Amino acid sequence: MSYLSDKSIYVTGCEGFLGTRLWKALPSGGKIVGHPHSRLDLLDEQAAMLALSHNYDIIFHLAAEVGGIGANKAEPGRFFYTNMRMGLNVIESARLNNVPHVVLVGTVCSYPRLAKPPFQPWQLFTGYPESTNAPYGIAKAALGVMLQAYHRQYGMAATYVIPTNLYGPGDNFDQERSHVIPALIRKFDEALESDSDTVILWGTGQATRDFLYVDDAADGILCAAEHSQEGVPLNLGSGSEIKIADLAVRIADMMGYRGRILYDSSQPDGQPRRRVDNWEARQFGWQSKIELDDGLNRTITWWRQHRETNACV
Repeated sequence: MSYLSDKSIYVTGCEGFLGTRLWKALPSGGKIVGHPHSRLDLLDEQAAMLALSHNYDIIFHLAAEVGGIGANKAEPGRFFYTNMRMGLNVIESARLNNVPHVVLVGTVCSYPRLAKPPFQPWQLFTGYPESTNAPYGIAKAALGVMLQAYHRQYGMAATYVIPTNLYGPGDNFDQERSHVIPALIRKFDEALESDSDTVILWGTGQATRDFLYVDDAADGILCAAEHSQEGVPLNLGSGSEIKIADLAVRIADMMGYRGRILYDSSQPDGQPRRRVDNWEARQFGWQSKIELDDGLNRTITWWRQHRETNACV
């Protein structure tokens, strides 16, 4: 981490799920700054310009409007607009303030719906993303192109990281906006609490996902910042995929749920398969460390310790 040890660093989304982990992983030798959304609205161009005007060496742009299939399906315009505008404001403000290096965290949702796993960066613009989250994925992909263009035209060091599905303690367990792992954990926990013998899940259960523990993702982003500075998309993933149906059985077993698991096939599966090729990141010495079972147990334990404060959302 020598590259970052004496840098002045700004982190957008510093209080988010990934942002809090990245913040803790950053070296303590330099200046590290970030503002919560309550104090800085990145949709405001002037506010973003002012926030980034303090001679930072590197900006990590993690702030994003995120959610699961249901949230993306319900608010596609919001997901496109907020992610696009925040990114535009951050990258342009960095240029105007002469910030030498910007790190952008993209999304695996940018890959085409029928991309063949393991996904490789050259596939990004070979087809249309999964329709349920295409606006979000396209906005993030466009920002990746913007960052590459700024590297070519203005000489800005550019790091563009694409993590696959993140999970871990502190994830969003909101009933309307959570991703698959926290949603499953909450559903099984509520079934146990209510003594229900049936849990109904969206889709067919046959879609696959590549899950990456959030701390592994934070380490990968820092590694990429040091070694990948030309805007080339860099995947971060576990290198394996699991069917949602198999994941559900695994989580149910860990939590002690013994009832039926049914699927509502009238609801969308999302992208049929998802696994990324992380060959480039491995060349820089990064690989995921937390195995899925270990990560799931940690996440379940966190939820059970914090569900009283999260149950209202």
